[in-house]
Amino acid sequence: MSHTDGRRVVGTDRHLVTLVGLIVVLASVTTVYAFLFFLRDIPSSVRDVATLITLPFMIAVSVIVKTPVRIRSTTLAIAWVETAIVIGVAVAPWPWVILSTGVGVAAASAVLRLPAIKTAFGVGKNILIAAGAATMVALLNWHWSSSSVGDLIGALGAIYLVAAILDDVLAMPVIALASGTRISRQFRSDLDLRIAGFAVRFVVAVCTLLILRADPRLLLAVPPLVLSLHLAYSTRIRTRTEQQAWQRLARTTDALNVVDLDQVLTTAVTQAAELFSADEVEIELREGGRTVRGTTVGIRHYGDRAEPSTVGGTVIPAALEGHDRAVDLGVLRLRFAGPVELSEREQYTLRTFASALCTAVRNAQAYAELARIAEEHAHDATHDTLTGLANRRQLLDEGTQQLTNRHADGVTALVLIDLNHFKEVNDTLGHSAGDRVLMQVADRLRGATRTGDLVARLGGDEFAVLLRGLPAPAVAAHRAEALLAALHEPLHLDGMRISVEASGGIAVAPATGGMTELLRRADVAMYQAKRAGQRISTYAPARDTADLGRLTLNGELPRAVADHEFTVNFQPIVDLGSGEVTGAEALARWHHPTHGIIDPLRFLEAVERSGLLPAFAEAILDQALIAAGSWRAAGFDLPVSVNVSPRSLLDARFPGAVLARLRAHDLPPDRLVLELTETLTLSQLDVVDRVLSRLRDSGVRLALDDFGTGYSSLSLLSRIPVHELKIDRSFVTAMETSAEAAAVIRSTLDLGRSLDLAVVAEGVESEPQRRALWELGCAAGQGHLFARPLPAGSLLAALQRGAGGRPGTLAAALHDAGAVIRLPGRRQAGRGRTAGAPPTAGQTADEPRLR
Repeated sequence: MSHTDGRRVVGTDRHLVTLVGLIVVLASVTTVYAFLFFLRDIPSSVRDVATLITLPFMIAVSVIVKTPVRIRSTTLAIAWVETAIVIGVAVAPWPWVILSTGVGVAAASAVLRLPAIKTAFGVGKNILIAAGAATMVALLNWHWSSSSVGDLIGALGAIYLVAAILDDVLAMPVIALASGTRISRQFRSDLDLRIAGFAVRFVVAVCTLLILRADPRLLLAVPPLVLSLHLAYSTRIRTRTEQQAWQRLARTTDALNVVDLDQVLTTAVTQAAELFSADEVEIELREGGRTVRGTTVGIRHYGDRAEPSTVGGTVIPAALEGHDRAVDLGVLRLRFAGPVELSEREQYTLRTFASALCTAVRNAQAYAELARIAEEHAHDATHDTLTGLANRRQLLDEGTQQLTNRHADGVTALVLIDLNHFKEVNDTLGHSAGDRVLMQVADRLRGATRTGDLVARLGGDEFAVLLRGLPAPAVAAHRAEALLAALHEPLHLDGMRISVEASGGIAVAPATGGMTELLRRADVAMYQAKRAGQRISTYAPARDTADLGRLTLNGELPRAVADHEFTVNFQPIVDLGSGEVTGAEALARWHHPTHGIIDPLRFLEAVERSGLLPAFAEAILDQALIAAGSWRAAGFDLPVSVNVSPRSLLDARFPGAVLARLRAHDLPPDRLVLELTETLTLSQLDVVDRVLSRLRDSGVRLALDDFGTGYSSLSLLSRIPVHELKIDRSFVTAMETSAEAAAVIRSTLDLGRSLDLAVVAEGVESEPQRRALWELGCAAGQGHLFARPLPAGSLLAALQRGAGGRPGTLAAALHDAGAVIRLPGRRQAGRGRTAGAPPTAGQTADEPRLR
């Protein structure tokens, strides 16, 4: 049975010493008792003397011949001692067996040079096993030489069972304490192998007694049999141990497949301690000097610097350098409390684990860098670079979210503030002085607001303050007066005092129309204040005739959908290098019989709120697919891009409707690109994930519109793997004069290359913008430089006509065909694109889009 035969000094463990001491005391009492009986029955014949000599020799050999198994720095050994003891109590008086057991185990321990505490435990444990077996013989009143074969097997089985149970009961608590393992877990560990071992050794004991009873000379056949069984059992144990080790390695490397570096390191430490039976595991990363140390129980240290380890003994290091050894990330250290030497299999396992850990660390670091870039991108997209205030996008997003909960949070109002005569400051003192004025204005507005209010710079000298949770609408006027009063005191600029005058407009959140309508009303009120020469004005519906026209149009929506008054124009997407058209985006228009062409900004929100969205979306999609089919029949196989309203993504029937229209027009799914806007809805609702996943799995391509200007860009990319990113027109417009805008474009292109996504720039208005984007590595763009939105037939005619006699193009190429061009960071093919496939269609920067 198993017993400790390790290299770790366990005498320092108080509980372990106490347990071993108790076993030794009981064994000592048993030995004295046996010795008194031995004096009454001293061997008198040659046979008795030979038996008395053979017994300790047989027990000593059974102790020495064993199978070692290492747990941490303690080695466990599976030996044949209980077999020798059971045979001994069957053929010799019990006092002889007990004394022979003590002598034999002590002699074997001396040969093996075991520590004193291990020798004492081994002697004491086996003396108690011998006493238990002898007691069972006495209770059964059994004589092996005169019993039948059946009685011999039954009695010997009962005796062997007592010996085996005593062996486990005495050994397992000591092993658990010595190896730092729970006693219950130690009992369950390899229980099937222990039972099989007991069975094999019991058979050997039965065969040995039967051979002795038949002819003692046949006893010569027993050692080869025992040796063969021992080798077979040892091989099985080693095979089982290695199989479990490989399974644990597979589970451990799978557990490292996470993107959070802290979780990778924590998992690696705890799993490695289990995998290699180490007393402690330490990981030291060179980058940042981070050190993590722990055991199977958990992490002991996590930080930049670590105190020296309390585990003394053997330290086995493994470099974190990966398969290619091109990067040295740090080192993994296994610590053992005593001398340990890893086997060849364990060394290979350690190298494999270190390589997997290196890969996991590199992946987590890459993901963290990607998240950092995306976070910077998202911040730049929602904040004004000069003042640090929120920009228009963030104002609209937070305002929309606020209006959703306004019934619970009180009244919401918006104050729009415009600086009067600010152009004179720029013209007189220069733009640098003007920028400093804007920054001081921003600071004063921040200081005049209350917790929960949002201050934003909308552009130029125009600011907005979103007032939330007001107890009554009238309070908005008092708060607006306080804001403008904060700007009344002169500003200090290079020793000069500059007075700033401002006009303000106040609007309380309307019942309908959302944030866009609230902003429009505040703008109307601000210009009313300017026209009237007042400092501040509150929005009055009676003075805003636009609302009456909008109400009239909203009432005509059902008729417009039924009479097919909504039409679609298309703006082409162009390869920036060659000028070739690679796609087109559908843009909705309302051809009103009285008012003419109506812009989408005036009716799309009403369509979404009216319940007509499914019919409207199907009508636009039908026209877009019909156009794509006509272009394809004419030899121009272009994908068509259609913007998707976030409300459509909340409808589980939407994917089926889209796929049905594709089948009806006999178009492959990859000829349709659905453009998504970054919104809180997209990033948080599971139903949206399911809708988009079904569309993508069906072959429909997905594009993320206005990338970086909405909510969780990186989060959305990780949940719904899109094929394309679209750079918002505001960055393209500002790239020539703003280093920050150029940096945002560059980071978006880097992100696209990292994730293998196509990138399309919106709002390309000039050749310098086109060339600058192309040199940055942007392959596709759209804007008025190439074409304004056209009817499907007009776009087809333009394609057939081409530019410079090249059908399918709308601009001259930036380089001659076949020329070798060296550019920094050219983009790769987008995710999911086949070789030679054009980039997908984008969306115009110059026209309102279908939402």
